[in-house]
Amino acid sequence: MKILLFCFLFATITISSVAAENQLPCDLRETKHGSVCVCNKNYCDYLEQPELTDNNQIVVISSSKDGLRFKKTTGDLSSKNPITVEDKQFTDENFKAETIVVDQERAWLQLANISQRLFINASIKTYRISVRREQKFQNVSIFGGAFTGTVSHLLKQLPQELQDHVYKSYFHPDGIAYNSVRMSIGGSDFDMEPWAYNELPRNDLRLSNFTELDPRDLQKIEQLKRLKIVGQLEELKIMGAAWSAPLWMKSNDRWTGFGQLKSEYYQTWALYHLKFLELMRSKNMPIWAISTGNEPLNGVIGFFFVHFMSMGWTPWQQAIWLNDNLGPTIRNSTESKVLIFGNDDQRYTYPSWFRKMRSSRTNSVSFLDGLAVHWYWDELVGPQLIDQAHSDMPKKMLLNTESCIGDKPWQTHGPELGSWQRGESYMRAYTQDFGHHFNGWLDWNLVLDEQGGPNYVNNFVDAPIIVNATSRSEIYKQPIFYAIGHFSKFLPEQSVRIETRILNEGSPFTQLSVVGFQRPDGSVALIIYNGQNLPVDVALDDSRRGAINLRLPPRSWHTVLYK
Repeated sequence: MKILLFCFLFATITISSVAAENQLPCDLRETKHGSVCVCNKNYCDYLEQPELTDNNQIVVISSSKDGLRFKKTTGDLSSKNPITVEDKQFTDENFKAETIVVDQERAWLQLANISQRLFINASIKTYRISVRREQKFQNVSIFGGAFTGTVSHLLKQLPQELQDHVYKSYFHPDGIAYNSVRMSIGGSDFDMEPWAYNELPRNDLRLSNFTELDPRDLQKIEQLKRLKIVGQLEELKIMGAAWSAPLWMKSNDRWTGFGQLKSEYYQTWALYHLKFLELMRSKNMPIWAISTGNEPLNGVIGFFFVHFMSMGWTPWQQAIWLNDNLGPTIRNSTESKVLIFGNDDQRYTYPSWFRKMRSSRTNSVSFLDGLAVHWYWDELVGPQLIDQAHSDMPKKMLLNTESCIGDKPWQTHGPELGSWQRGESYMRAYTQDFGHHFNGWLDWNLVLDEQGGPNYVNNFVDAPIIVNATSRSEIYKQPIFYAIGHFSKFLPEQSVRIETRILNEGSPFTQLSVVGFQRPDGSVALIIYNGQNLPVDVALDDSRRGAINLRLPPRSWHTVLYK
């Protein structure tokens, strides 16, 4: 009965889909959590950037819970026929959704373990989406991930062909076209051990032992050079952030715990950052941006549960350091064009962090080019705080600079290979952030092993690509990878968000979302997420093109491209 109903529904739509000659399809492998795309040294899935050959062509790139990964569907807008994305067989399996879903204006619990039997007799709903190209917002320019010590360590263990597949998958236009990486200044929680430059001699105001880069950073540089070649990148934007100063600069003389920078070392800590910038440039790997320090509250209020490298700041202290030391030191140096981002912590600190900085040093925020946000508690805090910060500082670039999943007590610590639900968490978060002024997103580790590490504190989480560190012969692209790719791959630098609105959204539990962009060539890219267990019809009303009709399969996301 269900199969007949599904066939009947799809028989009503004219299908325009062709096998992409320029696509290497996903080698799909089922897992207990879903499915992954498997790459070995001889094969990996890629998709050339779709070209819109004429003004009437539409291209839909689709991924779904049932196994689509960057499937390409094409159609002709002049025919006025609806475009249908064909999926695998519609199944009746039970599903578990994420516990908490955050809408643009509110948070709520989503029902779990609901069988599709409840919905099989339901009619397919049509959602009307308005696209207004003339209403433009922020540009979107930055996509990337973190090149941590763990990432460097794992890549070194792989044969060169597999390393190259990681680089190409992330950074090549046929991959998901990242253009940026984040790396630590010194060590981070994803390293083999905690470390910093100039650990000895102690009390060394001039940092006399910080005259060359550590071998760990030199290894990263060689890997980044290879990454640029394989990814065909003329420029790689590198963002640096420090987790902790050397122990002798800190009040507690420890890597972690309740500890802050001693005030007598404020200028030394600024010089530490400048030395790193100068040494990286000397290796032809210039730094594009730095932040004022990773998660400053970890060393103030987070030390109860944070057991990795950290250094505490209050906003009042950080304003003094930025205004009196770091800002002038960088701006009056040969590295004056390096961007400085503030906060580099959770959404719940916004906008109060910057208002408190101003109360300490009125002009401190003027040294900041951008605001950096981490996503870890976004499920509990709505984006209104980001809107307020943007309203206070509308000219500051806004980046999400760290995200991963599997970090919460109620989540599996480490990878869930093939988890579509985790991919959906990313899809919802990216859609929400780009609907609220963000200019880009830097994810956390580019790769992790099967356990979600390794690192010195056994802090295991998930990543978009998982390395088989046992055989060293395979890597696994997660649904998370494709969720990110539906944005990063199809939004070249200087894409601009345009107004998109669901006109008949209905229930607050509706799992359909959309965010739209105009690309530099004038074409439109819409990212649409259908989180429901039924197909949906989407009726687009484009302010220039008029009506465009789509049918999208259950539990799927899509990038829709047209002129």
